[in-house]
Order: sequence, then C-alpha cells, then structure tokens
Amino acid sequence: MGKRLTQKAIIDTLKREGKTQKEISERIGCSQSAVSRHLSGKSVGRKKCGKKRCTTRRGDRTLRKIVEKDQFQTLGDLRKQWTESGVETSRATVHRRVLLNQKQRQKCLTWATEKQHWTVAQWSKVLFSDESKFCMSFGNQGARVWRKTGEKEMPKCLKSSVKYPQSVMVWGAMSAADVGPLCFIKGRVNAASYQEILEHFMLPSAEKLYGDEDFVFQHDLAPAHSAKTTGKWFTDHGITVLNWPANSPDLNPIENLWYIVKRKLRDARPNTLDELKAAIEASWASITPQQCHRLIASIPRRIEAVISAKGFPTKY
Repeated sequence: MGKRLTQKAIIDTLKREGKTQKEISERIGCSQSAVSRHLSGKSVGRKKCGKKRCTTRRGDRTLRKIVEKDQFQTLGDLRKQWTESGVETSRATVHRRVLLNQKQRQKCLTWATEKQHWTVAQWSKVLFSDESKFCMSFGNQGARVWRKTGEKEMPKCLKSSVKYPQSVMVWGAMSAADVGPLCFIKGRVNAASYQEILEHFMLPSAEKLYGDEDFVFQHDLAPAHSAKTTGKWFTDHGITVLNWPANSPDLNPIENLWYIVKRKLRDARPNTLDELKAAIEASWASITPQQCHRLIASIPRRIEAVISAKGFPTKY
C-alpha cells in the first residue's frame, strides 16, 4: 500500500509541476489563501476537525442571490434553483445556509443589546410592517377517502389536486393600537412598486394609528426596502426608519398576526382568488386592539430571548 500524501505534500508537488495557486486550490478543494499560507511556510499544519464543508463560498453567494430574488420560496424551490446553478446538496444544507450566519447573529445580538432598555411605550411608537404570501389551498389537506385494503390506486379513491395553487402576496402594518389597511400586491416588489405601497397604504396606516403624533417605521432588509431611492423617499417624507437586524422574523410581532390570519383561513377554505382575498381581509379586520397591544408588549421579552440565545433564533 502506497504512502498517503499530506495536503502540504500535494501542494508542494503541484507547485513543482508549475501549477498556479488557483489551479492548486481547485485541484485540492481549498482556498487560494490556504495554498498561499502553505507555500510561504505560515501554515501551522493543524489537521481540521469535523465534517468537510460541502459547498463553496461562491456557491453560498449564489444561494443568497436566489433567496434575494424571492424571499417567499419554499425550501424545495431553493434547492432546485441551487442545483440548477451547479451546486448539488441536500435540503438540510440549504436550510442551514439560509439561516443566520455568524455575522448576522452578532449584529442581531448587538441590536438586541442596544434595545434591551426600550420600554413598551417606546415600542408603541413603532409602526411594524411586513409582507406575507397566502395560498388558495392553505391549510387544506384535502378530504379523507374511505377505502378498503388494496383500493389505494383505484380511480374512485383518487382525487385530482392543484400542484401550484393560486396565491396572493399581502402587505400589512400594525402598531400597539390596531392594524392598518392591507395591500394586495401584484407581481414582484421592486423599489418603485414598494414606494407606491408606502405612499398609498403605509401613510394612511400611520394617519389612522398615530394621527399627528410622531412614529418610527419598521421594515426588514429586503432589496426593495433598502434601495437608495426608497431611503430618499423616507427622507423626503421626514419619516424615521428603525434599524433592523437581518433575518429576524421572531422579533417582528406582525408575524404573529399573519399566523392568526392563516389559522383562520383553514376554516374558510376559499375556492377562488376573490374568496381568498375576502377571507384574508375578514380575518385581518377581526384582529383586536388588545391583541396588537399584547404583541407589542412582548417585544422586551423577545429581545431578552435573543440576548439569552446569543443572537440565535428564539421561540417567538
């Protein structure tokens, strides 16, 4: 049996063959900086522990771009597109890559530490907003079929279903006082269309919930939200925007309202897009000011949970 070469020996051999650092890094599956350290003698030669990373940094950047194009895709859709880009991996890996990375966790922890002394009264001055996707068949698992053993594949025991059900994207806002009007979004959201939503739905929400009082607006870091033209829109309108950590839905109380609405849709079972929109509006209108106030009052506890979890996702 031949002697197994170490990574450093392989690098030295490839270097003697005239290979460049880039060619060597691609050949042995490590970064060019690692190759450079080996060749300069700065590597400590410590063997790495743990499972080998199954994706490259470039592949991870590709996934982030896929997510940014549409942040409401399923895990299966993300994996399919990532695979089509040339990255073969499992659903579990996709899930890990989409979750908070170390830098984002640190930013979230820093943000929570800065806001841990905010009172409920201060959070009551914040107008929270978010978008959510609602599907026609949400919560509908189909009717049960009563059949005998061996009848599983018989036509009388089968029922057709819609593989890609109709859906609608909705924008909404809430404060400690109540909820604002909903906006049903047509097509993808870019900076221009988002500013239309702000103009025709966010401003009326602020007028309804705060009147002439000052307020602070909250939204996440979606591309349309963080665009320069959107920032200029807020500056021109004299509206303060709350800095918000990336990938932190557990901090936003409006996520709980979306859950309440979707839970009620399980009983409504709409059959058309118009029925779906009507059911969403009815469920949204049934949310009480008391529910909104309780959710806003929970924010200090959410922040303490983030600090205790050191920036990782919490139960909220």
